[in-house]
Amino acid sequence: MRKKWLALALSMAMVVGSITGCGGSDSNKDASNSSKSNDSAKVETVADGGGKVLNIYCWNEEFQSRLTDHYPDYKKVDATHGKIGDIDVVWNITPSENNAYQNNLDETLLKQADASADDKIDLFLVEADYAPKYVDSDYTMPIKDLGITDSDISKQYKYTQDVVTDSDGNLKGLSWQGCPGVLFYNRAAAKEVLGTDDPDEVQKSVSDWDTFNATAEKMKAAGYKMTSTANDTYRVYSNNVSKKWVSDDKKIQIDDNIMKWVDQTKTYTDKGYNNKTSLWSDAWAADQGPDGKVFGFFYSTWGINFTLAGNSLAVKEKDGGKLEVGNGGYGDWAVCYGPQAYFWGGSWLAAAKGTDNATLVGDVMRAFCCDKDFGLQFTKDTQDYYNNEAAMKELAASDFKSAFLGGQNHIALFVETAPKLDMSKISVYDQGLNETFQAKFKEYFDGTVDKDTALKNFYEAAIVKYPELKKPANA
Repeated sequence: MRKKWLALALSMAMVVGSITGCGGSDSNKDASNSSKSNDSAKVETVADGGGKVLNIYCWNEEFQSRLTDHYPDYKKVDATHGKIGDIDVVWNITPSENNAYQNNLDETLLKQADASADDKIDLFLVEADYAPKYVDSDYTMPIKDLGITDSDISKQYKYTQDVVTDSDGNLKGLSWQGCPGVLFYNRAAAKEVLGTDDPDEVQKSVSDWDTFNATAEKMKAAGYKMTSTANDTYRVYSNNVSKKWVSDDKKIQIDDNIMKWVDQTKTYTDKGYNNKTSLWSDAWAADQGPDGKVFGFFYSTWGINFTLAGNSLAVKEKDGGKLEVGNGGYGDWAVCYGPQAYFWGGSWLAAAKGTDNATLVGDVMRAFCCDKDFGLQFTKDTQDYYNNEAAMKELAASDFKSAFLGGQNHIALFVETAPKLDMSKISVYDQGLNETFQAKFKEYFDGTVDKDTALKNFYEAAIVKYPELKKPANA
């Protein structure tokens, strides 16, 4: 039944557009250069099925750069090809815009059984918002079938495994990242309005939503916006719901916490507490720049190296600028816990059933997702957060510092947040319904429709996207 369900799901145009997770865009920038650091990894040069081509499907160049920088014996040939021993590595990179990545992946997976050995997908990446669609199907392999043991993954954060565990309890993928979220804030705004930029003190002004809202009023009075977009706080609310988007009898159910986001965001928009920009827009990026007048941005661990660091610069890297203190706002940011624990993004590696390179796929997963020493160096190189609690606790207790964050050890804060994450409410409908809900309620925030109309429009669009769903009886 699962295979039949996915075949139907993969043949549908499920989602229109995607907010990407790790990095949030197709850019690929690290906070510093990396070097190959996992010298102890075992490299297989002959795959189990005799395959000579490793086909990897992903939506941007991030994982490709990780493999290039960190995996022993990986040799880059060009933008879409590499070599590991005598195996050709072929990268099929399709951006996520307009759901293009999933559409391409779905079409190819449907042909997997009949494809020639060297044309089969071997390894592909997914994000949390749509991972269940692939995990709870026969198109992915349990990691135990790749030779990965419970001991190998014993130090990973449980929530990262919950994302890719199918309904039968089989773990069907691994992530090298943990992506707990925090509040990144502008130190200058904090000093001016709150009288301090010390993270512990700033936290007192954003410790729950009531204090966060009170601080938003203070920021407005001082000429700052609390957030840039109507969407900045959405992930915090949506990660703290009490029920799934869809009930067992296929009825859409909007959690009370999502409606709290609606009410807060309408207030922020009407009172000028946000800047009415859109995520990933030029105006949003400018709000993170040296002339930005926005207090804070909710980001997870990739926020530094993929967006904030580059956006903070007065002289951009493309114009010869460097990621260093003194260039614009680099070094003028800090992080605190914020009102609630949440996560945003992450990339998961999944093995496609039918791969003739299972041994190599398993080794790549093990090397990237299960090695403490690799994780320590990876985090030092990128400022990202590795999916190994022991490694991150060690780094949190060390003298590690982020120059971008004014010398703060942000890993110590993420270590506190990561164990609090709960993925029990995720479902195959999350990406589509989250995006549709935000799009339809933007019309309400902008004043073009009233609240009831926005709700009606959401239900109608949701059922067009997912015809098997139903509105609740009182809608």
